[in-house]
Amino acid sequence: MAQRVVVTGWGVLSSIGHDAGTYWDNLKRGVSGIAPAVTIPTDQLTQKVVAEVKDYDPLKHFDERAAAPMDRVAQFGVIAAREAIAHSGLTFDGALSEQTATIIGCGVGGQSTQDENYRRLYGDKAKRLHPLTIPKLMVNAPASQISMTCGLRGPAFVVASACASATHAIGLAFHMVRSGSVPVAVTGGAEACIAFGTMKGWEALRVLAPDTCRPFSRDRKGLVIGEGAAVIVIESLEHAQKRSANILGEIAGFGMSADAGDLLSPDAGGMLRAINGALADGGLTASDIQYVNAHGTGTTANDQTETDALKRAFGAHAGKLAMSSNKSMIGHALGAAGALELVATLMTAKDGIAPPTINYLGPDPACDIDCVPNEARDMKVDAALSNSFAFGGLNAVLAVKRFT
Repeated sequence: MAQRVVVTGWGVLSSIGHDAGTYWDNLKRGVSGIAPAVTIPTDQLTQKVVAEVKDYDPLKHFDERAAAPMDRVAQFGVIAAREAIAHSGLTFDGALSEQTATIIGCGVGGQSTQDENYRRLYGDKAKRLHPLTIPKLMVNAPASQISMTCGLRGPAFVVASACASATHAIGLAFHMVRSGSVPVAVTGGAEACIAFGTMKGWEALRVLAPDTCRPFSRDRKGLVIGEGAAVIVIESLEHAQKRSANILGEIAGFGMSADAGDLLSPDAGGMLRAINGALADGGLTASDIQYVNAHGTGTTANDQTETDALKRAFGAHAGKLAMSSNKSMIGHALGAAGALELVATLMTAKDGIAPPTINYLGPDPACDIDCVPNEARDMKVDAALSNSFAFGGLNAVLAVKRFT
């Protein structure tokens, strides 16, 4: 028998807050984390704005010995996981440790480590590199470090599917808990991709905005790269109720698809199949949904295509949807984006507040869905979707419910 799956803890490290509460307060207020980069040199960058985790000091979270084997991306993941687990009230000892899954999304792994070692190897002609170079840059490091730090001995791995990584990871964890494979999962995403070499690569794609991110707005000019981590603790409803846990929300369904088309251009048909898959998996109809946390990158093609997919999925009900893009505030955190946005979606349903899409200058006729422009909105949300659509045509959508 399928189990209901509930959320009992969350943790966040982002460009607008170093914990989940601050993150949510700033989302509601429309605070932007987008600013000129300070952690990397910008003199050779054309596009200089990013959404960095500001004022980050690893030694506030780890002693030097613990921090040394971890790239920034793994540190972010561990910090968010610690907060989520503490929030959940769970302790992982005995059998539960061996039955808890750790499934984390990460798009590219330790980019700061890779960038620094390439500079030393090719620029400084170094004869040898740090012995922990590979463990620090490997893409599975966030899951490995979370499992080791938090004592989680069950299934542990990273899902890497570009901008859909975290949503795929959470969806797989959701299916494992729902099926009874594990009673608890620690899941989410982490990314720390703001490195000089990585940013030069993004510049070459010509999709970066020169100033800020304006999803669904006229005169939008592209996306802004962000970073951070978000982790949630999910449990079967039965497991949560047995320990009288504080239940924050419910994950109801998960849909995924592949465009099997263009490497970079989005496809409304692929998005539509993932949206419909999440609804069907959750036993929901289009009319059950009040809110969508959009992928909403701020590029001309993505925003228009996502609008088209939503109109096709929801039909006449699309006109009643509220939809917002957190990327207008936190940038595009790539492999962590889906986790940061799912936490925001759960918070929206729990508190009945839709965060705004900021930087909005006015409507684009091709994006004619209500995107909650510039100011948060009080609204009852019984069910919502969180969308992630990645390069390579990899689509993932989660459906959540306000817990009752």
